[in-house]
Amino acid sequence: MSEIPIEELQPAPDFILPAIGSDAIVKKGQVQLSALRGHTVVLYFYPKDDTPGCTVEACSFRDANHEMQKRGTVVLGVSPDSVDSHKKFVEKYSLSFPLLSDTDKSVAKLYGAFGEKSMYGKKYMGILRSTFLIDKEGIVRKVWSKVKTDGHASEVLATIEALHL
Repeated sequence: MSEIPIEELQPAPDFILPAIGSDAIVKKGQVQLSALRGHTVVLYFYPKDDTPGCTVEACSFRDANHEMQKRGTVVLGVSPDSVDSHKKFVEKYSLSFPLLSDTDKSVAKLYGAFGEKSMYGKKYMGILRSTFLIDKEGIVRKVWSKVKTDGHASEVLATIEALHL
């Protein structure tokens, strides 16, 4: 499995992950990326459910989701948390898009969204807050790394509009 970050204009690597959320997207408790061909997909990786930054990011995608859906765009949030943790997070904040459970971090590693982080001078391995915009043919059109949570969903929506996806 590659740990080289995915770049723009590359095919998005396919995966299947356990998920909670919309029955239109989550089939038999899981999401397969290739099953979403024909839709623009916002795939965002975040470190942990119900933490301050992750909550801000999830709620901003929730608030932008109606506009994204009008454009045929599917939002998918991915973290190493369990499906049970995702279920509580979705219910607490009325999240309107699927959350995918990458407990072994294999998909995060595949997308280059797992690596060395630093907090208070200590280095550790963890999820790198990243977003991938994937077009209807499954090609990565835009990559955001080191995402700042405030205003990120609006920035993604503006990019979808600018690229006419």
